[in-house]
Amino acid sequence: MNQTLRYRTRFRVRFNETDPLGIVWHGHYITYFEDGREAFGDAMEISYRHIREQGYLTPVVKCVCEYKLPLRYGEWADIETVFVNNAAAKMVFRYTISNAAEQVVAIGETTQVFTDTGGELMLTNPPFFAEWKLKHGLR
Repeated sequence: MNQTLRYRTRFRVRFNETDPLGIVWHGHYITYFEDGREAFGDAMEISYRHIREQGYLTPVVKCVCEYKLPLRYGEWADIETVFVNNAAAKMVFRYTISNAAEQVVAIGETTQVFTDTGGELMLTNPPFFAEWKLKHGLR
């Protein structure tokens, strides 16, 4: 069985996230991606805290964002975070941010690699990550 793991969470645009035009400043979408990753991690038992407790870190090495529609102060939006399964020693996530009308406002992707706490790159999947993947039916 090879399933898709996804998690959806809702957020509200705060005033300090908007620019003088009244729309969300482009850099905040990266923070929304991180919020989605953290919610996914908590829900799927692969949080940053858990990874750190296993003796690893997962720095972001790539981030892509495509903007489709603006978000404005006070609007509610959803972010769907999808884990992209692959054999390499990395975690790839795709994001879709939608407004209350269910219109896509942004899509993106991040890639994180595994390092030990000293910053040494791991070339194979850490044992805890391999076990997590098996637990969720991922190969």
